[in-house]
Amino acid sequence: MAFRTIMVQLDVDAIAAPRISMAWELAQRHEADLIGFCAAEPHFAMPSGTDDQAATKALWCQVEEIEGRLDCLREEFLSTVNGSNRASWRGEIGNPTRELALNARAADLILTGPPSADLLVDHHRTVDTASLILAAGRPILVSSQTFAPIRAESILIAWNDTREARRAIIDAIPFLIRARDVVIASVDCGTTASRDSVVDVEHFLARHGVKARSEVLDARRSEPAELLLQIGQEIAADLIVLGGYGHSRARERAFGGVTHSVLRSGSLHRFISN
Repeated sequence: MAFRTIMVQLDVDAIAAPRISMAWELAQRHEADLIGFCAAEPHFAMPSGTDDQAATKALWCQVEEIEGRLDCLREEFLSTVNGSNRASWRGEIGNPTRELALNARAADLILTGPPSADLLVDHHRTVDTASLILAAGRPILVSSQTFAPIRAESILIAWNDTREARRAIIDAIPFLIRARDVVIASVDCGTTASRDSVVDVEHFLARHGVKARSEVLDARRSEPAELLLQIGQEIAADLIVLGGYGHSRARERAFGGVTHSVLRSGSLHRFISN
């Protein structure tokens, strides 16, 4: 198992250099190809009384602005990778989350930036991370707020015995086999089944060449997300692996509490599969 192609998502309005550099370093370390990606779509809220010609002109002005920004990002991306034949660029006019989920077919891993804490996020120009995780069909690596290099020498696995958590462990094998310290952390809800499942995961990883140890956390001490982030700090982890799960109801999707909390914590890189 290996990452052969990594896709890095860039925001049309954000500084791109730190994310490009982080992605290129990661791709080189894994001997993977790198695809740079950015998308945005025009969105015109037509004031009352605006005629069709004025609305069309305003819309095309937005398209031209986006195209200009995509050209600048393409040049910055290709400059950072020094024109390597192992790097390529994709720029799209369209909804960034939908277009990235479609283009995810070309990569083994999608690298994106931390979700914005701003409640007024324009998803015509910014990826909706939660929706992307559910739609991409690929693992999503959400970077820390600092865009620090992804060393993944100490990794925390947030384990709960779900399909998504199992999928995340398999998807993360290329990181896990290189790590010096892997901790499987499970929150104990008072059942022997949770302890047995952690042991099974530990043995499973050993068969794949991953040296892992397990920690069963007492749910009575604190909230599960707080316990996981605390142990992550104790082992100096820079990557947390977890399953991202949600459900759709009346076109609304909600993540489990742990996934949501970890997504909002920018201290670690987060590797999430669905």
